[in-house]
Amino acid sequence: MENKKTENNYRKYIVLWLSQSVSVLGSSMTGFALVLWAYGQSQSAMSVSLMSFYNYVPYILLSLFVGGFIDRHRKKTIMLAADSIAAVGSLCVLALLSAKQLCIGHIYIVNGIVGVTSAFQQPASAVATGRLVPKDKISNVSGLNSFSQNLITVFSPMLAAFFFAVGGLPLILLIDLTSFVLAFFVLLCYISIPEQIEQKKHGSPFAGIAQGFAFLRQEKGILYIMMTMALINFFSRLTYENILSPMILARSGGDSMTLGAVNAFMGIGGIAGGIIVSIKRESRCKATAIYVSAALSFLFGDLIMAVGKNVFWWSFAAAAASLPIPFIMANQNAILYRKIPTAMQGRVFAVRNAVQYSTIPVGIILGGYLADHVFEPFMGYGSAAAHALEKMVGSGAGSGMAAMFLCTGICGFAVSLLSCFNREINKLNDF
Repeated sequence: MENKKTENNYRKYIVLWLSQSVSVLGSSMTGFALVLWAYGQSQSAMSVSLMSFYNYVPYILLSLFVGGFIDRHRKKTIMLAADSIAAVGSLCVLALLSAKQLCIGHIYIVNGIVGVTSAFQQPASAVATGRLVPKDKISNVSGLNSFSQNLITVFSPMLAAFFFAVGGLPLILLIDLTSFVLAFFVLLCYISIPEQIEQKKHGSPFAGIAQGFAFLRQEKGILYIMMTMALINFFSRLTYENILSPMILARSGGDSMTLGAVNAFMGIGGIAGGIIVSIKRESRCKATAIYVSAALSFLFGDLIMAVGKNVFWWSFAAAAASLPIPFIMANQNAILYRKIPTAMQGRVFAVRNAVQYSTIPVGIILGGYLADHVFEPFMGYGSAAAHALEKMVGSGAGSGMAAMFLCTGICGFAVSLLSCFNREINKLNDF
């Protein structure tokens, strides 16, 4: 009887995964179109960086406080409410666009609202996954998630370009809203999430933070994983998930098709990694697998992106950077779901989001600033150091951002390898 219930919950998760993937596809199409729109308005890497910055700051700040709330309330209700508020943001963008009043400041505000909703939705979704998916399938499910996310990365730019040509940005926003409605009703009408709601009332929002950190003080290996991943996220956001689009556009003469191709190959690499993770056995040394995968991503992704000078090498680097990512996520999730008690997962996942992603806004804003005001001007000064770098990364528009990729590749690779030797992290290999 118990096995039948477990299988039924797993089937429901697959339906939830499919419907949420459709919704994310709509949102990704909108995001791609808005990046092109913002860069076209300002020709500034900083304008693109700020779009992500205003999304992550409220997300990280609120993540510190929402853990106890999530453990005490129904995950399904939290997910429905958060997704609905985010959809209202897209509806506001559509209304402003229709009234010819849309400006980049409005997008920053909407991204901030989406960041607030994500602070609730993501840990609630993570806990819901743990309720629906058997522990021995967590790694496989992580592979499925990586597969869908990267499939979206491949197709969303092409679909966005097609629908933009047909009906412009309003059509893309309508598709985004339609995909939300589909996912909303699937979750509302079909998915039931087993709940273990904690009835104890905390005295203040800080109680959940204290309890989450108290657990991590006992599980130092997990805390060190979060801290080292925060540093890895910083280097990643400085370049790959920040100035990649401006760099490709600058080095290709503003060719959106080239940018679309690079994004597509980034998705292809992630799809390949996701498929491998979803069908392979769990890694025996999960903690080591996290950092070896990260090191390979920096080595072959950032460094080749830095020295590449055409769409072939940029696409190869994008695929090489994204292929190891599913291995990072799968092994980290396998450790977390096994080590964190069910009743504590909301608080610990919320603290994890705050710690592990705390460096992302810094990387985003610093990356945009360094690109516009330090590295790009530096490569144009004609100094001896600039000429030396030109031999590796080339010259002209975008070469400064390419030099940034060189720096993050070296630093990220070094941090990843050094993390493999941490004693507390290595203890998790035996778990």
